[in-house]
Amino acid sequence: MTDREPPRRRVPAPAKPPRPRGAVRRQPGPGARPAARPRGARPMPPPPLRLGSPRPRLRMVGLALTLVLLAFVGRLLQVQAVDASAYAARAEQNRYVVHTLAAERGGITDRNGVALAVSEDAYDITADPTMFSAKELKIDDGPEQAAALLAPILGEDQATLVKTLRPRNPDSRYARLATRKTPQVWKQIKDLKSALAKKAGTDRTTVNVLGGVFADPSSQRVYPNRDLAAGILGWVNADGRGGGGIEQQLDKQLSGKAGKVRYAQSGGREVPTAGSTETPAVPGSDVELTIDRDIQWAAQNAITEQVRKSKADRGYVIVQDTRTGQILAMANSPGFDPNDLSDADGDAMGNAALQDAYEPGSTAKVMSMAAVLERGAATPLTHVVVPNRLHRGDRLFQDDIDHATWYLTLNGVLAKSSNIGTILATGELGRTQPEANKVLYSYLRRFGIGDYTGLGFPGETRGILAPPRKWSTSQQYTIPFGQGFSINAMQAASVYSTIANGGVRVEPSLVRGTKGADGRFTPAPKPKQTRVVSQKTAKALAQMLESVVDDEQGTGIKARIPGYRVAGKTGTANRVDPATGRYRGYTSSFAGFAPADNPRVTVYCAIQNATEGSYFGGQICGPIYKQVMEFALKTLQVPPTGARAANLPVDYKP
Repeated sequence: MTDREPPRRRVPAPAKPPRPRGAVRRQPGPGARPAARPRGARPMPPPPLRLGSPRPRLRMVGLALTLVLLAFVGRLLQVQAVDASAYAARAEQNRYVVHTLAAERGGITDRNGVALAVSEDAYDITADPTMFSAKELKIDDGPEQAAALLAPILGEDQATLVKTLRPRNPDSRYARLATRKTPQVWKQIKDLKSALAKKAGTDRTTVNVLGGVFADPSSQRVYPNRDLAAGILGWVNADGRGGGGIEQQLDKQLSGKAGKVRYAQSGGREVPTAGSTETPAVPGSDVELTIDRDIQWAAQNAITEQVRKSKADRGYVIVQDTRTGQILAMANSPGFDPNDLSDADGDAMGNAALQDAYEPGSTAKVMSMAAVLERGAATPLTHVVVPNRLHRGDRLFQDDIDHATWYLTLNGVLAKSSNIGTILATGELGRTQPEANKVLYSYLRRFGIGDYTGLGFPGETRGILAPPRKWSTSQQYTIPFGQGFSINAMQAASVYSTIANGGVRVEPSLVRGTKGADGRFTPAPKPKQTRVVSQKTAKALAQMLESVVDDEQGTGIKARIPGYRVAGKTGTANRVDPATGRYRGYTSSFAGFAPADNPRVTVYCAIQNATEGSYFGGQICGPIYKQVMEFALKTLQVPPTGARAANLPVDYKP
């Protein structure tokens, strides 16, 4: 017997009886119990799930990703390569701000350096309208809120500010709200802007509606002497350009050259770290005039007072240095204050002494006498028989007063201002009247009549002087005594300065020179000089003009100045009303120089349409001449010559 156990024998399971042919398998109904699994039987595994091929789907996803990447690459190439400069420029436009740096306007002074026009710091208040949009501020009424805050500070209309802050062009990035405001005004806006920004940082309900308000440095023109010399100086308009006078004439020199500053901004504030570029402005040149402020004041005060007393339309006084042609004063009345043009009369805003054209009257007789003396047709002592009436052409001429026949010297004709005597004297200039007309015309032209003075002043008139072939029958005889042609006041003054300067005409000047930004003074070009009559003729005329003032029969005795020899001439002319073109009223005038034997100063005065009191030139302009001439001689420290006058005879006994 051994230890090995004999092997077990597997007994086969009994065979399953076959199902009868034709038998039907009974299917369990609802709620039926599942058939009992036979003991030892295993469940059949489910059939395997067969998936489609993944390759088509991967191809589609890959294709879609490829198209998306291609779109990104294409856009990237467009932005960084094709349109890089355009996008960069657009980005800079949105980020960078360019402001103009206004150049400081040059000052204007008198001949002694006294300020007549200066520039003070000011600001132009500007805005970026895009920063007031609903998208930017997250509110719909940003412009309205900003305008309500700015209007009382700027003194501007609130509705106008709203329109400016909400322009028609939504892309507009610059708008000017106000010009040339004082530093105090900008400080108010800046403080309010900062307060709103600070509050908006802590309170989300607060919006800084002033974030888009800025200021460009500018300057404000100030005239310290108010209306003094306003007709000469002019004014500066809203655009910072000269609107009249020297301000307009020399605008280019005075304005200088504007600069620019470019910097990055964010939220209305400069980004310090982004850098900036600046082209500095070049300040304008200072201009030194020939006028003397004190003499200008004396002239303006005198003419203003007389225009008021005479209830005249206007008047002017010119003071000129006889040797240099420099204008020491040019006063107009009425005038205006260039600091405030809101109440200025438009008719008074120019320079009437250069812009008014009028018939000069008897002050022009000195030119007729100059022609007579220069041509040798007569001498100061030549006898002239002056009847009460003189028939010439189609008219009957008379003097300003009825008189018996006068027996005058040529000197007396000028002293008594006889129209008839002047007609008779100038008739000797030629063998025929047309020939005499041509000679007289040539001398009028030599004295500068019918031409510009040489000042180049804006709006200056050249007057009217027709050629002799166009003179009417009456003009042939009225032109010798100052009617039938027109001049301006500067031309009239220049005639007497020519005689005072020994017969040499020096073009008048208003500018002595300019001083640039480098401080270097550049004198004005020397004026043109032209000999009109000989020194002998000029001396004879000066002596004849003394008789007008010194002789008791003269018409200019109110112009006498104690201690000085004075030469002068009165004028009273029919005046053409510029509104109707007809004669109405008178032009009253007086012209002369002193000292008569060594002239230094010429003074000319004219008053238009005096309606109260006397209208004769000797009566209302003679005293002005005296007042202004006395002041000028003292200011310039011109002593009396001490020489005795020639005392030429005025009349003779037949």
